[in-house]
Amino acid sequence: MKEIRKSSKLANVCYDIRGPVLDEAQRLIDEGQRILKLNVGNTAPFGLNAPDEIITDVIRNLSAADGYSESKGIYSARKAVMQYYQQKRVANVDVEDIFLGNGVSELISMATHAIIEPGDEVLIPSPDYPLWTASVTLAGGTPVHYICDEQQDWFPDVADIRSKITKKTKAIVIINPNNPTGAVYSDDVLKDLLELARQHNLIVLADEIYDKVLYDGTQHTPLASMSEDLLTLTFNGLSKAYRLPGFRSGWLMVSGPKYRAKDLLSGLNMLASMRLCANMPGQIAIQTALGGYQTINDLVLPTGRLGRQRKIAYDMIQDTPGLSTTLPKGAMYMFVKVDTKKFGIKNDEQMILDLLRQEKILLVHGRAFNWPEVDHFRMVYLPDPETLTTALTRMQNFFATYKQA
Repeated sequence: MKEIRKSSKLANVCYDIRGPVLDEAQRLIDEGQRILKLNVGNTAPFGLNAPDEIITDVIRNLSAADGYSESKGIYSARKAVMQYYQQKRVANVDVEDIFLGNGVSELISMATHAIIEPGDEVLIPSPDYPLWTASVTLAGGTPVHYICDEQQDWFPDVADIRSKITKKTKAIVIINPNNPTGAVYSDDVLKDLLELARQHNLIVLADEIYDKVLYDGTQHTPLASMSEDLLTLTFNGLSKAYRLPGFRSGWLMVSGPKYRAKDLLSGLNMLASMRLCANMPGQIAIQTALGGYQTINDLVLPTGRLGRQRKIAYDMIQDTPGLSTTLPKGAMYMFVKVDTKKFGIKNDEQMILDLLRQEKILLVHGRAFNWPEVDHFRMVYLPDPETLTTALTRMQNFFATYKQA
């Protein structure tokens, strides 16, 4: 019998956050072993639950959620998103410029398919959230990775970006606050990036899902508030700041000179209609989330749970010989640097597998984020302080004797 193979469109698509290492973790779980998953920003398993008010409102409105909504999403939720960005000084945004989706992931896929022609190049940060690279590739485009500089708080290297722009460059992806590094870009950096977009007529794709997960008084500026003259697609949702990843509730906002993008917008409308609509319970949650008390503000304080866990993770990583990290200003991750000479690292994925098998801790190797070297891994600091301290102590024990075979 002839083997049935996957489509050739998937040949260069990678998403190693849920790849071979996770498969090995599942094998160990099936054997009855307990694995501490520090690989994804899934808040619920660690008791970081959504605000009760949001859950209550969704429950009370479930009886109205058993049918389709209009393809862009329910009016009240889109109106709430519009008003949120008006408060952020984003100009000339209407309800019709808002698309609701089954999480930001679906909307990224929709947007890349609407924008990209075969051969178009899209600038994507390295390290990146790998869904961007995968989606651009699947849409027929070519991801071109620009370097973010660890020595400069992981800010994008503007000179590197400039050197990689060609006649085929169509768009630039800016992830701010950044996953996996936790960097939050200054207004000066954002202005430099937008100036490059102006000079080369690039579409701006702004991934801002962590815009409320900020520490030490750090301020986040929405790109759309600085790019009135540039077509800007902003992506955000309820997964992180509101601890609702399972609701798959996200939005895409289009801003800037929309009159130049009528055909593109018709394409987005078509794709939104093809999937009928986003899930209704997730849509119901948006208005309450954006309008209610923002509980994330308490969690990110130095005395708040995320604030305390960030400090524990940073201090213990810095105290581990051979490991170092930059203190994140946002999000819920650390992108940890490994001394490859000290540990003899030739394969970062093997390092993560060895840690998993020995200490039953699941992380993600750096190359999964399209980082070119084998000298980093990403970890989340979501477990409660006691559990996190125990996990990091086990990690310290591992690296105290580790040498890659």
